[in-house]
Amino acid sequence: MHSSIQKTIDFVKQTLANAEAGHDWFHIERVYKTAQNINRKENGDELVVAFSALLHDIADPKFNGGDETLGPEMAAVFLQSIHVDQAIIDHVKLIIENMSFKNSFDQNVFTSKEMQIVQDADRLDAIGAIGIARAFTYGGFKNRVLYDPAIKPEQHLSKETYKNTTAPTINHFYEKLLLLKDLMNTAAGKTIAEERHEFMLLYLAHFYSEWEGN
Repeated sequence: MHSSIQKTIDFVKQTLANAEAGHDWFHIERVYKTAQNINRKENGDELVVAFSALLHDIADPKFNGGDETLGPEMAAVFLQSIHVDQAIIDHVKLIIENMSFKNSFDQNVFTSKEMQIVQDADRLDAIGAIGIARAFTYGGFKNRVLYDPAIKPEQHLSKETYKNTTAPTINHFYEKLLLLKDLMNTAAGKTIAEERHEFMLLYLAHFYSEWEGN
């Protein structure tokens, strides 16, 4: 392993030691592994993919008062401190600034093969069995109800309405999780997403059946 990657792993583990369970080191580790798996087929720049995957949630705006500049800045300052090439740092910073789902409401001008790989890896961790667990973990963290049949899912048309939602966790499936399959960038990402998407549909069918006491 490249020594700068190990230093980055150590930095992220330490920084996220007390993070919410859906956005902790284990989330980062899964995204990192998945990004590496996808990159074996896509042949992106290994260091850019690794650094971006490891640092993409170093200061998630959800837990930092909505500040979207803190994460990219922290990542850049850290990478400079371990003497990573400036061109790589600039690329990583752009990826972190542009890859999140909420930013898909903006007309993003930046994309790259590496961003598509890391974005797919991050989105894959939001769907399937672990995605379901993370959704309810975050819902509990925000003290949201599991489900309320009277509150219908919304189709969010702006970043602000998506960020400010307080809807039940089940609504999150329709407002984000079930949309991700069709937003995958890479062939490998699409293949993995299909299976995880089907699992979520099966889960929801069971959920509604049990909700009715069946």
